[in-house]
Amino acid sequence: MAIRNIRTDEDPILRKKSRPIEKIDDRITQLIDDMIDTMYGANGVGLAAPQVGVLKRIIVIDVGDGIIELINPEIIETSGSQIDDEGCLSVPNTTGNVERPNYVKVRGLNREGKEIYLEGEELLARAFCHEIDHLNGILFIDKIIEE
Repeated sequence: MAIRNIRTDEDPILRKKSRPIEKIDDRITQLIDDMIDTMYGANGVGLAAPQVGVLKRIIVIDVGDGIIELINPEIIETSGSQIDDEGCLSVPNTTGNVERPNYVKVRGLNREGKEIYLEGEELLARAFCHEIDHLNGILFIDKIIEE
C-alpha cells in the first residue's frame, strides 16, 4: 500500500470521464488499497481514482462508519434535498455550498466483483454524489450555489 499524489484542480485529468473497470485484478485491488491510504493520509472522507491520476471508475468513502469501496458505481435512486458546505482534496482551501440529494441509493461492484447496493443519507449521500461526479469530470466548484 502506498500514498499517491492527489491531483489538484488545474490538472486536466480531473475534467475527463473515467472508464469502467472490465476486469478486477491485482492492479485494481492495489489501486483501491492505495486510494484508501491516500484518503486517510489526507484526512479526507472520500476519494475517486481520477484524483490520483487514474481514469477508472473507482471510489472509496469513509464518513466515519467504515470504508466503502465501489467499482463502477452508479446512482440509481435519489430523494430529498440538502444544501451544505463542501470541500475537496483536489481543490484545496476552497469550500462552498452545494445542493445534493438527502438520500442516495447506489449500485456497484465490490473488490470481489460482486454487485452490491448501498444507501446513504446526509453526509454519506453527499459523499456518493461528490465522488461519482469526479468519475464524470465534474468538480464540486461547478455546483457551488449562492445563498
